[in-house]
Amino acid sequence: MPFRPMILVAALIVTLQGCVYRMDVPQGNAVDPDKLAQIKPGMTRKQVEFLIGQAAIQDPFHADEDYYIYYLYKGKTREIEEMRRMYLRYDGDRLASIEGSLVDEKAGQ
Repeated sequence: MPFRPMILVAALIVTLQGCVYRMDVPQGNAVDPDKLAQIKPGMTRKQVEFLIGQAAIQDPFHADEDYYIYYLYKGKTREIEEMRRMYLRYDGDRLASIEGSLVDEKAGQ
């Protein structure tokens, strides 16, 4: 009967669901710490973007702020393992202040 093989295939599918590999997914701005260390107040927005790339979030209502965000989503646990944020504020076209960091102090990145 064809019913018995269908039950076997269904049981096999159910038991193999736990064997699925879920990879880690890094999201946002992964920035080289050496390039990040070169950013100083007074630089133009183009100079900053040349070093670390464009911001993950550019708010059209606050054109003088850029938000750089990085997080690592662990596939196995399905949770965000680490999250880093950096906010850059500009005065006109010049960098005025830096808050936060994209560098992990524990691991060096």
